[in-house]
Amino acid sequence: MKIIADDIYHIYNQGNNQETIFYTDEDYIQFLTIFRRVVQPHCSVLAYCLMPNHFHFLLYTTDDSAKVKRIGNIDSCELSNGFRLLQSSYAQYVNKKYNRSGSLFRQKAKAKSTSEGTGEYHAIAFHYIHQNPVKAGLVKRLEDWPYSSFIDYAGIRKGSLCNQLLAEERIGFNKNNFIRQSYDEIDPELVQHIYDKRDWNILSHPVGTEGQTGCDGTEPTV
Repeated sequence: MKIIADDIYHIYNQGNNQETIFYTDEDYIQFLTIFRRVVQPHCSVLAYCLMPNHFHFLLYTTDDSAKVKRIGNIDSCELSNGFRLLQSSYAQYVNKKYNRSGSLFRQKAKAKSTSEGTGEYHAIAFHYIHQNPVKAGLVKRLEDWPYSSFIDYAGIRKGSLCNQLLAEERIGFNKNNFIRQSYDEIDPELVQHIYDKRDWNILSHPVGTEGQTGCDGTEPTV
């Protein structure tokens, strides 16, 4: 994961072989609890969505995000190491809880800058991430999926994970038209710019898990 400071990145990954990674409300909450401990200190969160078999984050990077540290024989930036710790710690939790073994995630988390050439795709990524549960058929309304930052920006929940003031400054978030804009159809050609080209066909189309909605009102932003 190559990171530079003062940029906005779409960071994502999925379960190995598209395997489910979140089975219960407790699992989503545990993942975000670990995220707060090992990733959030090194960046600012602008948006997120956790799906049954994958996750998305939109993050603003700081000097600390890009700071390189030596881990064994490998040089890794703080943000990359944070996601390494997040995935390994969460995988240990899942393996122990469900008596499983082996890799939980498909690979290392990927990071794609939303600044590309003369284009800026921050807002595309922001709304695309929030639309995932509806696109996957998990819910009919964005308001009904508790495992994303949409309901915080919509004022339904007072979550503290996202920096809404920074989203207003860097993305143009406006609470007066946020919900309307969130339902606008996004051109797939624009979505390509927020993915690594090798991941476009695999990860660009949200996949849900049949029978799992996770919409019992639990607040995952612990």
